[in-house]
Amino acid sequence: MNMNRRDFVKAAGAATAVGMVGVPQLALGAGKKKVVVVGGGTGGATVARYIKLADASVDVTIIEPNTHYHTCYLSNEVLGGDRTIDTIKFGYDKLEAMGIEVVHATAELVDPAAKVVKVGGKDYAFDRCVVAPGIELLYDKIEGYSEAASRKLPHAWKAGEQTRLLRAQLEAMPDGGTAVIAAPPNPFRCPPGPYERASQMAHYFKQHKPKSKVLILDAKQKFSKQGLFTQGWKALYGFGANQAMIEWQPGPDAAVVKVDAGSMTVETSFGDEVKADVLNIIPPQRAGKIAQVSDLTDDSGWCPVDKKTFESSKHPGVHVIGDACIATKMPKSAYAANSQAKVCAAAVVAMLKGEEPGTPSYVNTCYSIIGKNWAVSVAAVYRLSEDGKTIAGVEGAGGLTPMDTSPEARRREVQYAYSWFKNITADIFG
Repeated sequence: MNMNRRDFVKAAGAATAVGMVGVPQLALGAGKKKVVVVGGGTGGATVARYIKLADASVDVTIIEPNTHYHTCYLSNEVLGGDRTIDTIKFGYDKLEAMGIEVVHATAELVDPAAKVVKVGGKDYAFDRCVVAPGIELLYDKIEGYSEAASRKLPHAWKAGEQTRLLRAQLEAMPDGGTAVIAAPPNPFRCPPGPYERASQMAHYFKQHKPKSKVLILDAKQKFSKQGLFTQGWKALYGFGANQAMIEWQPGPDAAVVKVDAGSMTVETSFGDEVKADVLNIIPPQRAGKIAQVSDLTDDSGWCPVDKKTFESSKHPGVHVIGDACIATKMPKSAYAANSQAKVCAAAVVAMLKGEEPGTPSYVNTCYSIIGKNWAVSVAAVYRLSEDGKTIAGVEGAGGLTPMDTSPEARRREVQYAYSWFKNITADIFG
């Protein structure tokens, strides 16, 4: 790496925050412009806030059914017992104090031709719309699984009540029991998430249920930060040895294809039947439902966009950011959504003025807490290709936690993760 990783994170965050906003209070000219944001999660709340920071005269409305947002990032620590669920819960009062209207309702359709978002019989007109719908869980891709079944076999891939449910099941599980995680195929929200989750479950078991184990049944043959995870698992949980607290079975044979909530069993693509005390089923995913019904997706189930502005490739005037969009090399992560939102906000403000958006850069940082005093991270800077078709990493910028890093450095990474969480949530929600 050409830059110290801590300095990289500081510089990237500052560059993104300042560079994407530019000069505050830009004048848009006569007539009040309207932007409707569908979804008040990481991407949606960020883009609304940064549009308003760029020009307070823009009329910004967020359509979001939930009165509070629970972050998926650091939610695994709730499962591990080191964090309460209230610490990942955020409201919209500070955004409303900026003059952003927050409508707690479900958007039914984005109509690009009429330039309205339909919400419960009411139309919200827009000059530009930003859709940040997150993900839709494809329950039916696993036989026997459904939204109803998830009340017994939680996915916890949308944080909140599902996180509480999975935590309660881990607490009720007998010592000596097995918790099974069914990890989904690519692409999906938060690539390292299932493996951090396994780490946090094992962290809890090590302290309170030392005879228990976590079994990961994976649809994939490899996963994000694999070397760093397995290094931590070996040191903390005996991975690869007899009586290991974490076991990983790679795909495609280990992919979960069928579940039975009654018998608490799963069937793999190889035909093996596995019984568990706790079943955490994370199904395949695609862009959130509103993107599907509004014709913003392609055959992949995700949303193609102009990588410079995140304007939909299918419907001009509508932008898509966060997990739902196809951002080539950028992962579906919280920081990626936050970064995309700032790029999109700058583009929207410019386009409302009739100006050409600037050439953006993008950043991502992702922390994974493996156990006590042990965290790892990846950081990257991305750049738009000359043809505008690809977002690719900048060579030599960012990088992974080194495999030979010191115990003290791993301990500091935990504190960096907490600092990152505090800063990004303040950046999003005010």
